[in-house]
Amino acid sequence: MTTIELRLLALDDLTEIEEIERRSYPTPWSRSMFAGELAKPSSICLGAFAADEEDGSLAGYLVVSRYVDAWHVMNIAVDPPQRGRGVATMLLERLFDLTAEDVRRGYTLEVRVSNRKAIDLYERLGFTARGMRRGYYTDNREDALIMWKDPVAHGGA
Repeated sequence: MTTIELRLLALDDLTEIEEIERRSYPTPWSRSMFAGELAKPSSICLGAFAADEEDGSLAGYLVVSRYVDAWHVMNIAVDPPQRGRGVATMLLERLFDLTAEDVRRGYTLEVRVSNRKAIDLYERLGFTARGMRRGYYTDNREDALIMWKDPVAHGGA
Protein backbone atom coordinates (compact mmCIF):
# COMPACT_ATOMS: atom_id res chain seq x y z
CA MET A 1 0.00 0.00 0.00
CA THR A 2 1.10 3.52 -0.77
CA THR A 3 2.32 5.64 2.14
CA ILE A 4 0.39 8.90 2.21
CA GLU A 5 1.79 12.19 3.41
CA LEU A 6 -0.64 15.01 4.16
CA ARG A 7 0.39 18.64 3.70
CA LEU A 8 -1.06 21.98 2.76
CA LEU A 9 -1.57 22.47 -0.96
CA ALA A 10 0.40 25.09 -2.88
CA LEU A 11 0.01 26.81 -6.23
CA ASP A 12 2.61 24.36 -7.60
CA ASP A 13 0.03 21.60 -7.08
CA LEU A 14 -2.63 23.15 -9.33
CA THR A 15 -1.88 21.02 -12.40
CA GLU A 16 -2.28 17.77 -10.46
CA ILE A 17 -5.38 19.11 -8.67
CA GLU A 18 -6.97 19.96 -12.04
CA GLU A 19 -6.23 16.49 -13.42
CA ILE A 20 -7.89 14.75 -10.47
CA GLU A 21 -10.79 17.22 -10.54
CA ARG A 22 -11.48 16.52 -14.23
CA ARG A 23 -11.38 12.75 -13.64
CA SER A 24 -13.69 13.05 -10.62
CA TYR A 25 -16.50 15.46 -11.47
CA PRO A 26 -18.82 16.13 -14.43
CA THR A 27 -18.62 19.89 -13.72
CA PRO A 28 -15.06 20.41 -12.46
CA TRP A 29 -13.84 23.51 -10.70
CA SER A 30 -11.62 25.81 -12.74
CA ARG A 31 -7.94 26.40 -12.03
CA SER A 32 -8.80 29.94 -10.89
CA MET A 33 -11.36 28.63 -8.38
CA PHE A 34 -8.69 26.46 -6.76
CA ALA A 35 -6.13 29.29 -6.88
CA GLY A 36 -8.63 31.57 -5.17
CA GLU A 37 -9.21 29.10 -2.35
CA LEU A 38 -5.46 28.51 -1.93
CA ALA A 39 -4.98 32.27 -1.51
CA LYS A 40 -7.73 32.75 1.10
CA PRO A 41 -6.53 32.95 4.71
CA SER A 42 -9.92 31.51 5.76
CA SER A 43 -9.43 28.30 3.74
CA ILE A 44 -7.68 25.05 4.55
CA CYS A 45 -6.45 23.22 1.45
CA LEU A 46 -4.92 19.82 2.16
CA GLY A 47 -3.30 17.39 -0.21
CA ALA A 48 -2.60 13.67 0.18
CA PHE A 49 0.66 12.79 -1.57
CA ALA A 50 2.19 9.38 -2.33
CA ALA A 51 5.24 9.65 -0.06
CA ASP A 52 6.88 6.44 -1.31
CA GLU A 53 6.73 7.42 -4.99
CA GLU A 54 9.68 9.30 -6.46
CA ASP A 55 7.50 12.08 -7.83
CA GLY A 56 5.30 12.26 -4.71
CA SER A 57 2.17 12.46 -6.85
CA LEU A 58 -1.08 13.86 -5.53
CA ALA A 59 -3.59 11.16 -4.54
CA GLY A 60 -6.37 13.44 -3.32
CA TYR A 61 -7.24 16.83 -1.88
CA LEU A 62 -9.63 18.67 0.40
CA VAL A 63 -10.68 22.34 0.19
CA VAL A 64 -12.47 23.82 3.20
CA SER A 65 -13.63 27.39 3.89
CA ARG A 66 -14.20 28.87 7.33
CA TYR A 67 -17.53 30.58 7.83
CA VAL A 68 -19.08 32.17 10.91
CA ASP A 69 -20.67 28.98 12.21
CA ALA A 70 -19.03 26.17 10.24
CA TRP A 71 -16.14 24.77 8.28
CA HIS A 72 -17.63 24.19 4.83
CA VAL A 73 -16.13 21.30 2.87
CA MET A 74 -16.15 22.90 -0.56
CA ASN A 75 -14.37 20.18 -2.53
CA ILE A 76 -12.90 16.77 -1.85
CA ALA A 77 -11.63 14.33 -4.45
CA VAL A 78 -9.44 11.26 -4.65
CA ASP A 79 -7.76 10.18 -7.87
CA PRO A 80 -9.82 7.22 -9.19
CA PRO A 81 -6.97 4.65 -8.97
CA GLN A 82 -6.40 5.66 -5.32
CA ARG A 83 -10.03 5.34 -4.19
CA GLY A 84 -11.02 2.84 -1.53
CA ARG A 85 -7.69 3.19 0.29
CA GLY A 86 -8.76 5.60 3.02
CA VAL A 87 -7.36 8.78 1.44
CA ALA A 88 -10.57 10.82 1.91
CA THR A 89 -10.87 9.58 5.49
CA MET A 90 -7.27 10.68 6.21
CA LEU A 91 -7.92 14.13 4.74
CA LEU A 92 -11.09 14.67 6.76
CA GLU A 93 -9.55 13.36 9.97
CA ARG A 94 -6.61 15.76 9.51
CA LEU A 95 -9.12 18.58 9.05
CA PHE A 96 -10.77 17.61 12.34
CA ASP A 97 -7.33 17.58 14.05
CA LEU A 98 -6.38 20.99 12.64
CA THR A 99 -9.67 22.57 13.72
CA ALA A 100 -10.25 20.76 17.03
CA GLU A 101 -9.55 23.93 19.06
CA ASP A 102 -12.38 25.70 17.22
CA VAL A 103 -15.22 24.57 19.49
CA ARG A 104 -17.73 27.03 17.98
CA ARG A 105 -17.69 25.74 14.40
CA GLY A 106 -19.04 22.46 13.16
CA TYR A 107 -18.64 21.10 9.64
CA THR A 108 -20.96 21.07 6.67
CA LEU A 109 -20.95 19.82 3.10
CA GLU A 110 -23.21 18.99 0.19
CA VAL A 111 -23.15 15.62 -1.52
CA ARG A 112 -25.11 14.19 -4.43
CA VAL A 113 -28.03 12.12 -3.18
CA SER A 114 -26.87 9.33 -5.52
CA ASN A 115 -23.31 9.21 -4.11
CA ARG A 116 -23.87 6.44 -1.58
CA LYS A 117 -20.15 5.73 -1.03
CA ALA A 118 -19.48 9.34 -0.07
CA ILE A 119 -22.58 9.53 2.14
CA ASP A 120 -21.50 6.34 3.93
CA LEU A 121 -18.02 7.81 4.48
CA TYR A 122 -19.39 11.05 5.89
CA GLU A 123 -21.79 9.17 8.18
CA ARG A 124 -18.91 7.01 9.49
CA LEU A 125 -17.09 10.25 10.35
CA GLY A 126 -20.04 11.66 12.29
CA PHE A 127 -21.91 13.71 9.68
CA THR A 128 -25.71 13.53 9.63
CA ALA A 129 -28.19 14.58 6.96
CA ARG A 130 -29.84 17.88 7.88
CA GLY A 131 -31.55 18.98 4.68
CA MET A 132 -31.70 19.03 0.91
CA ARG A 133 -30.75 21.49 -1.81
CA ARG A 134 -33.13 20.79 -4.70
CA GLY A 135 -31.57 20.81 -8.18
CA TYR A 136 -28.19 21.83 -6.72
CA TYR A 137 -25.94 20.22 -9.33
CA THR A 138 -25.87 22.08 -12.63
CA ASP A 139 -24.94 19.11 -14.84
CA ASN A 140 -28.13 17.13 -14.20
CA ARG A 141 -30.13 19.14 -11.62
CA GLU A 142 -29.58 16.38 -9.05
CA ASP A 143 -30.42 17.21 -5.45
CA ALA A 144 -27.71 17.62 -2.84
CA LEU A 145 -27.94 16.22 0.65
CA ILE A 146 -26.79 18.79 3.22
CA MET A 147 -24.75 17.10 5.94
CA TRP A 148 -23.51 18.51 9.24
CA LYS A 149 -21.09 17.40 11.92
CA ASP A 150 -20.88 19.03 15.32
CA PRO A 151 -17.60 20.58 16.44
CA VAL A 152 -14.95 18.06 17.39
CA ALA A 153 -15.14 17.33 21.11
CA HIS A 154 -11.88 18.51 22.62
CA GLY A 155 -10.45 16.64 25.58
CA GLY A 156 -9.14 18.44 28.63
CA ALA A 157 -10.48 20.53 31.49
